[in-house]
Amino acid sequence: MGIRAIFGDVFDRIPELLVSGVGSLVVLGASIAPVAAQPPAVSGTTAAAPDTAESPPPTVAQTLLARAQELIARGDMAGATTALREALRLEPDLVQARSNLGLALYGMGDLDGAIEELRGLVRRHPHALQARLHLASALMAKQEWTAARAELEEVLRRQPDLAQAHYSLAVVRYTRGDLPGAIDAYRAVLARDPQHHDARYNLGLMLKLAHRDAGAATELLVAAQAGHARAQYFLGAAHAGGLGVERSLVRAIGWWFAAADGGVTQAEEALAQLRQVATGKGRRAPAERPAVEQAFREFRAELWRGVPDLARNGDDSVGAALLRAGRVREAVPLLIREAAALSEAAQRLLEGLYERGVEGQLDPHDGRILSYLRSASAEGQVRPRIALARIYGGGLGVPKDIGRALSLLKATPHEDAQRLLQELSGASEAGPTPARR
Repeated sequence: MGIRAIFGDVFDRIPELLVSGVGSLVVLGASIAPVAAQPPAVSGTTAAAPDTAESPPPTVAQTLLARAQELIARGDMAGATTALREALRLEPDLVQARSNLGLALYGMGDLDGAIEELRGLVRRHPHALQARLHLASALMAKQEWTAARAELEEVLRRQPDLAQAHYSLAVVRYTRGDLPGAIDAYRAVLARDPQHHDARYNLGLMLKLAHRDAGAATELLVAAQAGHARAQYFLGAAHAGGLGVERSLVRAIGWWFAAADGGVTQAEEALAQLRQVATGKGRRAPAERPAVEQAFREFRAELWRGVPDLARNGDDSVGAALLRAGRVREAVPLLIREAAALSEAAQRLLEGLYERGVEGQLDPHDGRILSYLRSASAEGQVRPRIALARIYGGGLGVPKDIGRALSLLKATPHEDAQRLLQELSGASEAGPTPARR
């Protein structure tokens, strides 16, 4: 199977990954917070009166409501529920207190209680649109899609420009199999809020499901450029497969590194697969190896664009050039990026920096470098395994663990690994091996 087919298959999994969960809606791992998670301002049953020279002091119930909103903001839903129930005992018609009670119950996972409170409220106060949005969220969490849709449509009948309602309606329409309707609803969100990058990302996925690859890539690109990590991952997959965009492994690698920085584990896995191909360890077609190796080389070359003030002077490694310029703080993350893109020169420099540091600029045993070596070692990369074995064998910034070092080296068929294995084996015979931690 070629690279194009491997990463083109990513998009086939979109329907599996669009799932709902209790208390929130989750789209491909990105949590969509419940509607109006931030408590609205304190209010009573009517609109606030114009400011006067002297505002009346808040009632006890309003003070309790304000306290409950602070608790909701801190995530203390149980405390908020207690305060809100007391506020409602004192003022049963305090609309905002009942709306927030529904939100607090929702946050506690008591969906039935939230729905009961909010339904009672909207029956008595049909114009309480915030409460309807809370109610729709609770119904969506229970996967009562028809009821949720009815509430959202009522909200939009009364306030057509409310982007939150359009967004939730898009999710409902998708779950009911109305793909064109979901696309229209996401476009309605963006018409009102062009910076709503979750909506743009989801629109891209909807367009992909509708086989509108070029339109999907356009929306994903805008979201990716704004820093949306999931959009960056899928845009990388589009470039790897040539789906709606130019096929380019270099661009795919760039977007996947960005997505991995944003915490998208699938992007890290995609890069690991490419590294396996490039090092000849994967089960992919050997014919793909030269192209992947070249893509990593071109990606490393493009890193120079990030430091336009730095003279290249024939250097292959931008991190090495930064080190020579005394710019250690900038050099370390770039060396890690280059090493992760299979630069042996960067790898060797990182080993030295970890062991010795740079006086006055970088302490030895830097945690970022250790984290990189651990992840690269877990992938089976030779030099990181040897470096990590040396670190554990010498107790360099970690508890000394000869056993762990030996285990790493025994699994690494390389002459440098075998040489270090002999050294550490002799050391372990000379004394007891500390317990592994």
